[in-house]
Amino acid sequence: MTDPHILPADLPVPTDDGACAHLPGRCWPAYALPGTDGAVHDLSVLPGRTVVYAYPKTARPDQAMPEDWDLIPGARGCTPQSCAFRDHHAELRAAGARVFGLSVQDTAYQREAAARLHLPFALLSDAAGAVRQELRLPTFHAGGEDLLRRVTLIVRDGVIEHVFYPVFPPDRSAQDVLDWLSAHPT
Repeated sequence: MTDPHILPADLPVPTDDGACAHLPGRCWPAYALPGTDGAVHDLSVLPGRTVVYAYPKTARPDQAMPEDWDLIPGARGCTPQSCAFRDHHAELRAAGARVFGLSVQDTAYQREAAARLHLPFALLSDAAGAVRQELRLPTFHAGGEDLLRRVTLIVRDGVIEHVFYPVFPPDRSAQDVLDWLSAHPT
């Protein structure tokens, strides 16, 4: 197995297929999602700015990733992306934004990653697919699962204000969000 913390230099770059063009201006759906912090979170009612980075699937040390994972544009990099949001968390908070990760894995799966990576924010589970379906978030199929494509959303007062898609490289995602927040203060 390869180290999930390190991105290979030859990862295929995802292209913008327009799958997120409909998202700016959309209201975040009113669903309470379970978080790794033990709480449920309805992002539609949160005031101010919320950063939601949707990702396919974090690697687990005891499980192999789906076959040819590194060949799927945008699949590899969930651990480096989560670690970047962890490392920039204080700066994001200082910029007025709270952070959540979002995937289709169940909370128990996510809880292992949140603890192992020492994430200071909750990962949210959309295992039932309610948010994915309501927002028509882009997906791909790998290893027998329908997984979210990597997209980062800035939600302000329950409305999607800005979309980063495609997100590449994933380990720069948090810095890209910080740069955008700096250029667009509330």
